[in-house]
Amino acid sequence: MARRLTILGSTGSIGKSALRVVRDCPGEFEIVGLGANSNVDELARQIDEFKPARAALADAAAAARLQQQVPGTEIDCGPDSIADLAAVDVDLVLCGLVGAVGLPSILRALESGNRIALANKEPMVMAGRLIMSEARERGVRVLPVDSEHNAVFQLLEGRDLADLRRVYLTASGGPFYGRPRESLRDVKPEEAMKHPRWDMGAKISVDSATLMNKGLEIIEAMWLFDLPLETIEAIIHPQSLVHGLVEFKDGHILAHLGVTDMTLPIQFALTWPKRVESSMARLDLAAMGELSFAAPDFSEFPCLGHAMQAARQGGTAGAVLNAANEVAVAAFRQGRIPYLAIAEVVGEVLESSSYCEEYSLESILEVDAETRRLAEGVVQASGVTSL
Repeated sequence: MARRLTILGSTGSIGKSALRVVRDCPGEFEIVGLGANSNVDELARQIDEFKPARAALADAAAAARLQQQVPGTEIDCGPDSIADLAAVDVDLVLCGLVGAVGLPSILRALESGNRIALANKEPMVMAGRLIMSEARERGVRVLPVDSEHNAVFQLLEGRDLADLRRVYLTASGGPFYGRPRESLRDVKPEEAMKHPRWDMGAKISVDSATLMNKGLEIIEAMWLFDLPLETIEAIIHPQSLVHGLVEFKDGHILAHLGVTDMTLPIQFALTWPKRVESSMARLDLAAMGELSFAAPDFSEFPCLGHAMQAARQGGTAGAVLNAANEVAVAAFRQGRIPYLAIAEVVGEVLESSSYCEEYSLESILEVDAETRRLAEGVVQASGVTSL
């Protein structure tokens, strides 16, 4: 039987790649729901092709325009519409929303007993304890879609974690790897978004340049795999062909290799536990050339250090880290602060915030909102209005 699938963030990079998988695997999936923020035209095209029973747009005005284009489809709208869609009974909910907005939807999906394929790391950074405790209570699997976590998932599946010594999450180093930090003072947002290996959205591309993305992934891995911080490391691998490595106590290291195409881990998560034939390009081992690795320099990538600080602190520190970073990255993309100020804003907010060990969804959302106000104040106090 076809798997019933809902895709949240269907008009974004992850959502489009997921629909490519659906298109390339005829008979494997039935699209039940598609959700997005405000991209009316793209969502209308997707509805026309995949015929979901329901669709949702967070932007009410956009939803009204969409309803005119697809009058035969039920369209939900408003701030809760995506979460309501996530609660519809299906076999799998793919969450490809960008940033913190995906947290309520993930929890609603889990509460309804829906399996999750998780592509956005920010909710896990904000409230990993809450998400994983809900998943355990409901007996629901959370399947990682991020290439690094997907790789580690495959490497660890069926193995005894007591034998594990270390997990390595690889990072390309981003577009500025190897450049002196002083040379980055005047880089423009479009430069930071030119990832050398991956085709990703704007926010995650900037995070990859600062290596905040890898810090967020370390926190996510702690929760996904129930591992202590000291067993997880980031390692620079510019070729981006090795996506994850695991080292066992006897000294063996296993590596996961694959092409730099997010469609591959998305397909694995959507079809797990079976594997299906893929139409994607295959990795040519003979043509790979050199594979190099290096330890990250925390002075070159201070955002990684901030993430490690938040990971050690625990509790609501992850929510503070994520909110401060989202505000700082948005301000940089808007030309309100220079590139190097991203780390400065995040560091100042972390230092001036207090943390709680225990939290609920409501308290996490309050921390998120308060941190955003604080971070915006730091941005405004910088006095930079344009690059």
